[in-house]
Amino acid sequence: MSVLLLESLHPEAEALLAAAGEVARAAEPNAPGPDQPYARLQAILTRGRGRIDAALMARCPQLKVVARSGVGVDNVDLDAARARGIPVLYAPGGNTATTAEHAIALLLAFTRRVPQCARAVAEGRWEERGSYAGDEACGKKLGIVGYGAIGKRVARIAAALGMEVLVAERTGMSCEHAMVPLPELLRRADFVSLHLPLTEATRGLIGAAELALMKPGACLINTARGPLVDQKALAAALASGRLGGFAADVLDPEPPAAHDPILRSERALITPHVASLTASTYRELCVVTARNVLAILAGQPVDARFLFA
Repeated sequence: MSVLLLESLHPEAEALLAAAGEVARAAEPNAPGPDQPYARLQAILTRGRGRIDAALMARCPQLKVVARSGVGVDNVDLDAARARGIPVLYAPGGNTATTAEHAIALLLAFTRRVPQCARAVAEGRWEERGSYAGDEACGKKLGIVGYGAIGKRVARIAAALGMEVLVAERTGMSCEHAMVPLPELLRRADFVSLHLPLTEATRGLIGAAELALMKPGACLINTARGPLVDQKALAAALASGRLGGFAADVLDPEPPAAHDPILRSERALITPHVASLTASTYRELCVVTARNVLAILAGQPVDARFLFA
């Protein structure tokens, strides 16, 4: 058995793979060049950045499975995998708790101005407490766009904080919170939190028109995928001051350019795509994916919820 890692995995996951066979790494000096085949390769694993595209799969005549240690599969060429009958593994639900916590952490940090306060104290500006302009989440409206496992968990935490939860409605959906059309949600919510997968239908979902609908001073939160938001429109909305803030763990592109105006905005609070990199979640995502890859290669069944295609 031979497996290619496009990115490092948790040491326990790498140990599982190494115990079963040969593990190659795309960045190794002796890796085949871009035009050379991986003649013995049977599996390819990635996390969030390494792309499993048609060209890479074409270089692997013995390929039996591709996998992403994460929830989305937008860095996997699904059409190419289907054309060859190659199963695509992923790890849905593995980052539900940690991503929901991160979204709420961003909301609270932004609302209470935690980064600014901590920086002021570290720089000896204790007296700035006299001009503190933070607020509280209790009593505010949180609009959730994408009511899957993560969106539902965010809703439960927000409700426990005393927030009123609005959910963007979609056909056939039911929930215990108020469901409203997206435009109405944008107009009413103090915070809008995105929890959608990246598809052609959701790419650029929040653009200039949607940002203009948001309540003046509202905050947009994105812990899902950067391309859900039109970055140029976002930068303009922040610069104008109409959008109160942008708190996010994802951007488009990643990493951002050093001159990206969003990074320089006083209204932006950005973390470097770390929501699912907590010790517990990172280990779980990697180990589960490695075990499922080994099961496929051994001809054993895999729980259908881990099979994307």
